[in-house]
Amino acid sequence: MANLDETLQMLKELTDANGIPGNEREPREVMKKHIEPLADEVSTDNLGSLIAKKQGTASGPKIMVAGHLDEIGFMVTHIDDKGFIKFQTVGGWWEQVMLAQRVTIMTRTGNVPGVIGSKPPHILPPEARKKSMDKKDMFIDIGASSKEEAQEFGIRPGDAIVPVCDFTVMKNEKYLMAKAWDNRIGCAIAIEVLRQLQNEDHPNTVYGVGTVQEEVGLRGAKTATNQIQPDIGFAVDVGIAGDTPGVTTKDALAKMGDGPQIIVYDASMVSHKGLRDLVTDTADEKKIPYQFDAVPGGGTDSGSIHLTANGVPALSITIATRYIHTHAAILHRDDFENAVKLIVEVIKKLDAETVKEITFS
Repeated sequence: MANLDETLQMLKELTDANGIPGNEREPREVMKKHIEPLADEVSTDNLGSLIAKKQGTASGPKIMVAGHLDEIGFMVTHIDDKGFIKFQTVGGWWEQVMLAQRVTIMTRTGNVPGVIGSKPPHILPPEARKKSMDKKDMFIDIGASSKEEAQEFGIRPGDAIVPVCDFTVMKNEKYLMAKAWDNRIGCAIAIEVLRQLQNEDHPNTVYGVGTVQEEVGLRGAKTATNQIQPDIGFAVDVGIAGDTPGVTTKDALAKMGDGPQIIVYDASMVSHKGLRDLVTDTADEKKIPYQFDAVPGGGTDSGSIHLTANGVPALSITIATRYIHTHAAILHRDDFENAVKLIVEVIKKLDAETVKEITFS
C-alpha cells in the first residue's frame, strides 16, 4: 500500500481494530489516542462509551457528535468434540455473505484465525445449492483436531469473533475499502470535527463520542447521552449506497461521492425538523453537497439520543457506503470530508439562542 497520509492512517487504525458489541476496547483505545489531544477532558460511561469534551468560547449549549465503536461480528457459544466452533451472530448478518469468509477469534491469550466452514457444492443436492445455509448450521474451522486442542488455543465461550479485511486504498484513491466502516467512519468524523474546531470559535461545548453496542439496540448511545445531557445530538453513521447494479431508487437514493446523507426518517426516529432545516440551510449557504435519504429498515444512535431525559433534538448524518454488514465495505473519502465540514459549520452556529429557536420550530 502507498504511504498513508495522517487521515488515512487514522482510518486504517480505526477500521483494523477489532471490536464487536460488548467488546469495544481496541477501537476505543484507537479513538482515544486520536481524540484525547484535541479535547479538554476524556471520560467513559459505565458501559465503555468514550466521551471527549471540548469547551468553546461560551459555556452555551452542549452538542453531541456520536459515532459507534462496535462492528457486527460473532461470539463463540460452543466447541464441538472435533474442535469446530459454534457461534452466535452479534448484530445483523445475512447468511449469503457469511460462508467461507475469514474471521479472527479474540481470546484472552491472543488472536486465533479461522474460516466459516462450508460444504463444497459438489456434494450438495441441486435444491440445496439454491438456498442459503441457515446461520444455526454454520461453524468456524480454526484448524484444531479436537475440543481439547481448541481449548489449548485459548478458545472459550463468549470470545468475540470479527471479520477479516485489511484497510485498503483502492486504485481510485478516493475509494476506501475496510471492514467496520459501520461505524468507525462515524468515530473518525467525531475525531475530525474536534480537530477542525481547534482554531475556530464555537459558542458551545462539543462532545465527540464513540458509543458502544449500537448494533444490538443503540445501547451505549442511551447511557452516554444520559451522562452528557446534551442540548443537540448528531449521530454520524453509514448509510445505504444506491449506486451499484441491481439497486434502484426505490431501494436507496444516495450515491457515493455526492455528499453526506441527511436522514429524514428511519425506523428509530423522525428527524428533528428545526435541526434538519438548520443543517441543510448551512450546507446550501456554504455550498457543501448533501443528499436526502430515508431508511425505514434500520436505525442509528439518534434513536436513543433523541429520547434521553426530556428529549434531545437530533439528526442522523450518514456516509453512503456499499456492502455494509459484510466483511468488506467501500465508501468515498469526499463524503467523509464534507460531513466533517458540514457539522463544523453547523456547530459554529449553535449558540443558546439558535438552539432555543430550532428546538421549538
